[in-house]
Amino acid sequence: MEENNTLDRREFTVASIMALLGGITITITGCGGDGPTTSDMPQDETGAISANHGHVAVITIAQLNAGASVRLNIQGTSSHPHTVDVSAVEIVDIRNQIRVSKTSTTEDGHSHTVTFN
Repeated sequence: MEENNTLDRREFTVASIMALLGGITITITGCGGDGPTTSDMPQDETGAISANHGHVAVITIAQLNAGASVRLNIQGTSSHPHTVDVSAVEIVDIRNQIRVSKTSTTEDGHSHTVTFN
């Protein structure tokens, strides 16, 4: 009896995929301190805004790393602007996860408290 050495279409497809995957290395790290996680990575700091109606207060990671004072425009999608001045000392505190609260400028008859961390 003669042996048939031909592959059908399905066997060929499976063999091709296995050959392709044979050259791929997949590295999976487990939990438990094997490296930094997203929450460990430096990121922008978004402030919580009292009586908010569309304002957004964000200190970028670049600003946090620079450690210099910043003036934030927190208008966001609101119809009016406010600004918040954050000193260099406060920037360092925010970077070090210390809670900092600031009062915005008064615009349109009101101001907001912006709290970081």
